[in-house]
Amino acid sequence: MFGLSHEAFLLLDALLAIIGLILLITRLKVHPFVALILVAGFLGLTSGMPVDKIIKSFQEGFGGVLGFVGIVLGLGTMLGKLMAESGGAKQIAITLVQRFGQARVHWAMMLGAFLVGIPLFFEIGFVLLIPLVFIIARETGISIVKIGIPLLAGLSVVHGLVPPHPGPLLAIGVFGADIGKTIFYGLLVGLPTAMIAGPIFGAWIAKRVPGSPSEELIEQLAHEPTTGRLPSFGITLLTILLPVALMLLKSYADVAFVEGNTFRKWMDFIGNPIVALLAALVLAFYTFGRSCGFDGKQVLKYLDQSLAPTAAIVLIVGAGGGFKQMLVASGVGSAIGQIAVQAQISPILLAWLVAAVIRIATGSATVATITGAGIVAPIVTLVPGVNRELLVLATGAGSLILSHVNDAGFWLVKQYFNMSVTETFKTWTMMETLISMVGLGFILLLSCFL
Repeated sequence: MFGLSHEAFLLLDALLAIIGLILLITRLKVHPFVALILVAGFLGLTSGMPVDKIIKSFQEGFGGVLGFVGIVLGLGTMLGKLMAESGGAKQIAITLVQRFGQARVHWAMMLGAFLVGIPLFFEIGFVLLIPLVFIIARETGISIVKIGIPLLAGLSVVHGLVPPHPGPLLAIGVFGADIGKTIFYGLLVGLPTAMIAGPIFGAWIAKRVPGSPSEELIEQLAHEPTTGRLPSFGITLLTILLPVALMLLKSYADVAFVEGNTFRKWMDFIGNPIVALLAALVLAFYTFGRSCGFDGKQVLKYLDQSLAPTAAIVLIVGAGGGFKQMLVASGVGSAIGQIAVQAQISPILLAWLVAAVIRIATGSATVATITGAGIVAPIVTLVPGVNRELLVLATGAGSLILSHVNDAGFWLVKQYFNMSVTETFKTWTMMETLISMVGLGFILLLSCFL
C-alpha cells in the first residue's frame, strides 16, 4: 500500500497510532482508558486485521492482563492502606532515621522508600511517606528537596524495576521471564541506581533548588496515624517483605528441584504473586489490624476505601494490555523484531529505547512498559540467548525516563514540593532521567556476566 512493503506500512501505521494516542491524551484531554481503546481499534482496522478478530484480540489482551494484574493491584492496594493507617510506613522511616542519624537522613529516606515501595504503587507510597518528609524537614531544618528526592528515587526505582509492581509483572508475562530472577536482578540494579539518583543527586540539586513547602500543606499532611499502637519495625518489615521472600523461594525451588517434585509444586503455588500478596494481606489483618487496636469493622472500612482510587488504574492497565495485544495480532511486533534483527541492535538497548520513546510521548510508565514489551517481545524468539529478565528491567528503566508535563507524577511532585515548573524539571525530571540512564548502564553491565 502507498508503494510501501507490508512491514514498512505496519510500522507507519503503528507510528500513527502512537501519535494519535499522544494527541488524544495530551491535546484533546481524552481519558487514557478511552484513548487506548480508540487507538487499538484504529490500529486493528488500518492494519488489515479481519474485523471479527479486532474486538476479540483486544478482549484477550484486556482480560489476560487484568486476570492477573487486577488481582495483584487490589491486594497490594489493600496492604498499603492498612500499612498507612497502622503507621507501619512511619515506623520504618523513623527507625531508619534514628539508625542513620540526622547527617545521613536523606540516605535513610531513600532506603525506607525502597523497602516500603516494593509492594506499593508509586502514588500510594508517595502519599504514605510524604508527611515524613515534611516532618523531618521541619524538625531538622534540612532542605525538603534533599530529603524528598531520595524518597522519590527509592519509590520510582522499585516501581519501574521490581515485581510485584504491575509494569515489571506485565513485562515478565510478555517476555516469559522468571519472576524470582527478575526480583533479584531488579534489586541488584535498583539499589545502586536509587543511591545515585536519590541521595547523591538530591544533595547536589538541593543546593540549587532548596524547595519551600507551604505551612498549610505541612499542617494538612503531617498528621499522626489513626492508631497510637504502631507496629514494630521488625513486624512491619516482615509483613511487607513476605511476598518478595515467597517469590524468591519459588525461584530457588525451580532451580534446586526437578520438575514434578512435590516440594517444588508447593513452592510454585505459594510463590505465585497472587498467593504471596494474599498471604501478606492476611498477615496484615493482624500485624496492621488487630495488634494495632483496629476491630474487624475498621479493617473492612479501610479495605473498602482503598479500592475506589484504583478503578481508573485498573481500566488503564487493562486497555494498555488490549493495545499491546493489537500490536502483536496485527504483526507490528514481528515487523519491528525483524528490523531489529537485521540492524543488529542490542535487544536490551532496543527494549529500553522503545519504552523510553513511548514514556516521553504518553507520560505513562505503565503504558510504556506494556506497549514496549509487546513491541519487543518477538525478538525473544528471533535472537537466541537473550536474557529475558534483563529485557524486563531494560523496558522498566526506559519507562521512567524524562517525566514532564504529560505525566501526572510531574504535577504531583510540583504541587507537594511547592516548586515552579522549571524547578520541577531541574529536580524531578532530572532524577527520573538519571534513574533510567544509570539503570540502563547497570543492566548492560550485568548482561556481560549473564
